[in-house]
Amino acid sequence: MRVVIQRVLRAMVTIDGELKSSVEKGLLVFVGIEEADDVNDVEWLGNKIINLRIFDDENKVPNISVKDSDGDILLVSQFTLHALTKKGNRPSYIKAAGPDMAIALYDSLIVELQKNLGKKIYTGVFGADMKIELVNDGPVTIFIDSKNKE
Repeated sequence: MRVVIQRVLRAMVTIDGELKSSVEKGLLVFVGIEEADDVNDVEWLGNKIINLRIFDDENKVPNISVKDSDGDILLVSQFTLHALTKKGNRPSYIKAAGPDMAIALYDSLIVELQKNLGKKIYTGVFGADMKIELVNDGPVTIFIDSKNKE
């Protein structure tokens, strides 16, 4: 699983001009799922996302997690995070998981994040043509791949 985490002042997802979800201070998390992913990736990333200390404390030092800051999470599926661009100029998505597997793991990640955060996780709609608006705070943008664990 790959995630792009953005610390946001606000973010929202619209589909066909209708607001689906929005958050104020918190995280916008794009998640890409590949064929090699399983429940271990879900658990590891669920814990990492919740406990990542990227919010400022009273001394303006990034030392607080989304959980400790009482922030929200907007989780959006994005298979293009698994784009392969080595050959040519047209990305290949051959490593991205098929819909059945990806939806199951996406749903599992929602449950894992809700359990760890202790409140609702806001989402887009898997596979939908979504419009995302955000105000990146910092900016802070972090990429994590559960297979590399760097």
